[in-house]
Amino acid sequence: MTDTLPRQAGAAEAAPPSSAASSRVDLGDLRVVHTRHWFRWSIGIVVLFVVAQFAWSLVTNENYEWDVFAHYFLSEPVLAGVGITLALTAISATIGFFLGTLLALARLAKSPLLNSAAWLFIWFFRSVPLVVQIIVWYNLGYLYPTLGLGTPFTTDFWIVEFPTVQLISAFAAAILGLSLNQAAYSAEIIRGGLLSVDQGQLEAAAALGIPPRRRLTRIILPQAMRSIVPNATNEVIGLVKGASVVFVIALPEVFYAVQVIYNRNSRVIPLLLVAVVWYTIITTILSIAQYYIERHYARGTVRVLPPTPVQRARHWLGVQWARLGDSDSSPPPLEGADAAPLPTAAQHSNGNDAKFGGR
Repeated sequence: MTDTLPRQAGAAEAAPPSSAASSRVDLGDLRVVHTRHWFRWSIGIVVLFVVAQFAWSLVTNENYEWDVFAHYFLSEPVLAGVGITLALTAISATIGFFLGTLLALARLAKSPLLNSAAWLFIWFFRSVPLVVQIIVWYNLGYLYPTLGLGTPFTTDFWIVEFPTVQLISAFAAAILGLSLNQAAYSAEIIRGGLLSVDQGQLEAAAALGIPPRRRLTRIILPQAMRSIVPNATNEVIGLVKGASVVFVIALPEVFYAVQVIYNRNSRVIPLLLVAVVWYTIITTILSIAQYYIERHYARGTVRVLPPTPVQRARHWLGVQWARLGDSDSSPPPLEGADAAPLPTAAQHSNGNDAKFGGR
C-alpha cells in the first residue's frame, strides 16, 4: 500500500501536461492586424494636394505664357547656349577631377613639400569666390600683358612670347576658373574616398608584393569609388548650374542666351522656364548615369545587385498581364536583391510546425 499510493499521485501530477499539449493554437486561425500609419497618410495627402494645386496652376495660369516657352525652347540661340554649357561642364569636370586626383594623392603623400603645396592650392581656390576667379582670369592681361618662355625671373621671353589678351579668351578664362575651382573641391572628395578604404586592404596588397601604382588603380580606387561617385556627381551637377556665372564675361551659355532674349522682349518668366527645363533635363541625365555607376561599383559589396527600374517595370507589367489571364506563361522573375527568395526546407514541412508546441 505504501508503494502504490506515491505512484498513483505521480500519475495524477503528470496528467495536466498531456491536456495542455492538446490545446495547441493554430497560427492560421489568428487574424492579422496591419499597423495603421495615420501620420504618414496625412502627410501624403497634404503633399498630394499641394502638388495637384501647383499642377492645376501651371495649366490654368496664363501668365506662364507656354506658347512663348514653346517658341524659344528649341530656338537657335538657346540650343547654342546649351551646347556651350555642356562643353564647359565636360571640359572643366575632366580637368578638375584629374587635377583633384593629383592633389588628393599629394595630400596623402609623405612629402611635406607636396602636402603643403596641395593644401595651399585647395585653401586658396576654396576661399576665392568662383565669379572673382573667372573675372581675374579674363582680365589677366592687366597684370601680365605678355606671357612666354625665356630667362627665369625676368621678362626676357626669348624662346616664345605672345600677348595675354589673345591667349586667354572668354572661353579659356571660363575653363580656367571652373577647372581650378572644381579641382580644389574634388581633391577633398577623392581624398575622403581614399581614406574610407580599410587600411588592411593596402597592407595586404603591399604584403603580396603588388606595385604601388597597381595597388591604387586595382584595389584602392575601385573600393573608394562607392564613396566618391555620389559626391562627385553632385559636384558635376553643381558645375552645370555654376557655369551660369560665366555670363559676367559675356560668354553665351544657356542662361546668358535667355537673358539676352528676355531683355529684348520682356518675357522674363517664359524665358527663365526655358533655362530651368534645360537644366532639369541635363541634371536628370546625370542622375540616371550616377545610379548605374553606383550600381556598377556596388558589385563588390552586395551578393546580388538590386534590380534596375527597367527590370522592376518589366516585372510589374508581366505580373499585371498574367492577372488578366490572357497569357498562359508565368510573369518574368524579378532579378536582383528584391527577387522572391527560393523555397526552403521549412516551407515544405508539415502543418504541425506552424503550431505552438509542435515537434
